[in-house]
This record gives sequence, C-alpha cells and structure tokens, in this order.
Amino acid sequence: MRRQRTLRLLLLMCVALSVASPAQSQEWPHKPVRIVVSFAAGGNSDIVARLIGQRLSEVFAQQFVIENRPGASGAIAAEAVARAPADGYTLLMGNAPVISITPALGRVPYDPVKDFAPISAIGANPLVLVAHPSVPVANIEEFVGYARSRPRQLTYVSSGVGSIVHLAMGLFLKRAEIEMTPVSYKGGAAPLTDVIAGHVKTYFSNLSVVVPHASGGSLRLLGVTAARRLPQIPDVPTFIESGFPGFRILTWNGLMAPAGTPAWIIDRMATEAARAVKDPKFVERLAGDGFDPIGNRPDEFAAMIAADISFWADAVKIAGMQDK
Repeated sequence: MRRQRTLRLLLLMCVALSVASPAQSQEWPHKPVRIVVSFAAGGNSDIVARLIGQRLSEVFAQQFVIENRPGASGAIAAEAVARAPADGYTLLMGNAPVISITPALGRVPYDPVKDFAPISAIGANPLVLVAHPSVPVANIEEFVGYARSRPRQLTYVSSGVGSIVHLAMGLFLKRAEIEMTPVSYKGGAAPLTDVIAGHVKTYFSNLSVVVPHASGGSLRLLGVTAARRLPQIPDVPTFIESGFPGFRILTWNGLMAPAGTPAWIIDRMATEAARAVKDPKFVERLAGDGFDPIGNRPDEFAAMIAADISFWADAVKIAGMQDK
C-alpha cells in the first residue's frame, strides 16, 4: 500500500513537472519585446539591434521591436530600461559608451552593473583612423611625424564629448604627444561628410562607415584599433604594430535586461544569441558591417563588462576628461 502511494506521488510529480515546463516556456514572450537603442537609427548599435531582433523574432514567433531613444550620450535609453519592469519585455542594446564610458565621465541616473542583467554580447568592432587624401601620409607613423611638425594645424572630428570617438582621439593625442584642433559635432552624418569634403582632416570612425569611401579614394585608412589586422582591410596596420602597444579599442554591442529579470528568460535569449553567431549567414551580415561575432553567455558577458569598465575608467583619467 505504501509502495502504491509512493508510486502515485512520483507519478503526480512527473506530471506536474511535464506540465510546468511547457507552461513556463509559453508564458514568455506572449507580446512584443522592445529592444531600446541608445542612438539614432543607422548607427552601430541600431544595426546590431535590428539583426539580432529579427533573429529573435523568428525564433520566438513574437516581434522584437527596435526603439531608438537617443540623447544624453545614451543615458536616456539606459535609464528607461533600468527603470522598466524586469519581465523580459524591455531590453537594452548595451554598448561600450553607455555602460563603460559615460558612467566614468560623471554621474548618470543608472548603475551600469547593478541596474542591468547581461544577456549576451552580440558583436564588437574596432575603430579606424582615417584622413582626407590631402594629408600626405599613408600610415600612423607618417601621420604622427606630420602632425608633430604642424602643432594644432590639423583638425579632427570631436563627435560628442565622452563618446568613444572622442576618447579614442584623446588617448591617441596623449600617447603620440601631438596637438591638433578639434571640430565639435553632435553626431549624425555631418562629421563623415566634412572629412570627405576636406573641411576636417581626420576622424576615428567605425569600419563599416568608412570602407566604401576608402575604396573610392575619398578617404585614406591609416590604422585600426584592433589586436590584429582585419580581414576586410588587410593592408591597414594596427596601432599596436605601429608603435602604440596596448592601444586596442573595441566598441561592443550586446543585449541587456533590467536587473531582476528571471534567469530562465535571460538564458533562453543567451542561448539563441550563441546559436545566431554560429549561423554563417548571420555572421556574414555582421562581418559586412565590420563586426566580429561574440555570442557569449551571461556570466562571460558580465566579466567582459567589468574589464571594459575598468579600462575606460583609466582611459578617462589619462585623457583628463573625468568630471571635476
């Protein structure tokens, strides 16, 4: 009799588990999910958000809608997600400027670690130093010599105080011991347009933006901030091999959720992100926009963020840009 009761109890437990698992998998997502992007449409974060959003929409048979909320160096979007319900329906396309750089510059209305749950970094890409063809140099060494002989005569794009482009140039000027004159922009297409026209001479930019213009001769690529040369531009040297050891700057983009989001939801999205970066078609689309795929797990992404925060905290001090 006791054995029958034990068997019956075990059977009921098995039934309960078999019912609970599908129920849990069906309860999310049962409505559209927002992926909030900190910058305007067309930029790096927006590109990655739309790629992974389309993939997740297909996998989960539910819309993952991109919402662009630019402003305050990304703080507006980050705060909105940090304060959103932790239910898996509001996500942030996190990136290095919003999570690692802006908080290092001064106070922000969110904690880059405590307020978010990392899901997966989708991809990362380096910056490229470009120059207008009227600058008679072919690489970084020549550029440094040319700029040193003409202090403050060369102009460069200073796009958004505290942006990764702004800080990268600040670090480069410090390391190279050269002086140039900044030309400030709020973003958009104007910086690239003005460099192509020759109104401003140099610019740190994302690879995907400048390669088409370099191919046509409108821009000259001088160096990349990657650890090794890029397959898309194999003839362009790295800063490291050009006499700047450790000068490796990457801007990453990854999915994040409000802190407290159920771990099983986080894990489901992380699993699909990892699968996406193993899909040759998905990787090809990332590479076409200059990204190296990552697709790491939440704990790996958290460690990556911690290291990035430490790097940019030091970089801000070196560049002398911290909030006084």
